[in-house]
Amino acid sequence: MSRNIWKYYLFSFFTSLAFFGGVLIPFFTVWGHINQFQIQLLQAWFMFWIFVLEIPTGAIADYFGRKYSIVLGAIVSTFAALLYGSFPNFGIFLLGEFLFAAAIALQSGADEALIYDSLKQAGQTDLAKKVLGRARSFELLAIGIAAPIGSFIAAKLDMNFPMLFSAIPFVIAALIAMTFKEIKTTHVSESKRYLVIIRDGLKYLKNHPTLKILALDAIVVASSAYFVLWLYQRLLQQIGVAIIWFGFFHLLLTSTEILISSNFHLMEKIVGSIKNYLKFSALLVGIGFIAAGIWPNLFTLGLLIILSGGFGLTRLTHISAHLNKLIPSQQRATILSSISMFRRFFLVLLNPIVGLFVDKSLSLTMVGLGLIPVIVFLFSPIKDSTLSESKTME
Repeated sequence: MSRNIWKYYLFSFFTSLAFFGGVLIPFFTVWGHINQFQIQLLQAWFMFWIFVLEIPTGAIADYFGRKYSIVLGAIVSTFAALLYGSFPNFGIFLLGEFLFAAAIALQSGADEALIYDSLKQAGQTDLAKKVLGRARSFELLAIGIAAPIGSFIAAKLDMNFPMLFSAIPFVIAALIAMTFKEIKTTHVSESKRYLVIIRDGLKYLKNHPTLKILALDAIVVASSAYFVLWLYQRLLQQIGVAIIWFGFFHLLLTSTEILISSNFHLMEKIVGSIKNYLKFSALLVGIGFIAAGIWPNLFTLGLLIILSGGFGLTRLTHISAHLNKLIPSQQRATILSSISMFRRFFLVLLNPIVGLFVDKSLSLTMVGLGLIPVIVFLFSPIKDSTLSESKTME
């Protein structure tokens, strides 16, 4: 069973070794000839299909086993990358996003459940958080490594080659997943789990004002920060940075995320409390967007990546850690998963709107996105007493 764990680390690494991450905007705009509205429409389409496909892909995990659902997800990712990079056509891109969504839905939950059951069989469930956290570190490491390689490939060959070359690590991930040991145990149906998450998540949040406030805060700020991923490369294009350097900016983003997420406790100490960290991290997200929107240059681009990206993209993880104190252990995974789903649904609606505004004015859109977390900073009702509540401890 312990072999499943280190194989899972390798699997996490290779599924995240996507060479196209650092050159996505040039891939779409230069090679694909589409505008920002169409790019964000693709992302909304992608997130929509993750919702829709959760239940049928969950049934695959139920019938064939979690291992084979994970393997199939990696294989589908391979075909998605090859298809996506084959021809610059919006219809092809829609199909590619559908396949990527299917791949994520096939793996979603099934991989973590397989690892948890492996640990359970070994009597080491107390290590679950550590194992999953380490797997996330392998994912971020892979993203950071892949981005500069991808920008080099794009500069030397063409914008679609990082997408095509990403099929190689996806195939390796599928081969690794085939060696997983399937755990024979009684578990919750993967297809039913999705419906339970939605139902119980809505019910629990409705009846708990404290959780509702924290969840809303997390979703709103994280949704603004999400657009760092889609706008920093537009700024790189605007200020004339060569494509070969794009991946290094993506590496900076990933490195900042790792550094911040590894030092939450230290930063809480520096600002004095959990509440202060949440307030000031929201403010920093806003400052990064507004500064880059008003004065687009390399310095403000760095602020956008470090402040809006580093603090913004890790903030949901930080809040989730404190939500653990307010949620009964038997409902913890369900509630946290529901918050993540609600954010994704919110982005389905927000993506096309932001894309439309970016095509009108990138600067004004960035300022607008920055004002959202600033408003959270100014008017958030979160108090220290709210965060110290623990009426429903484990």
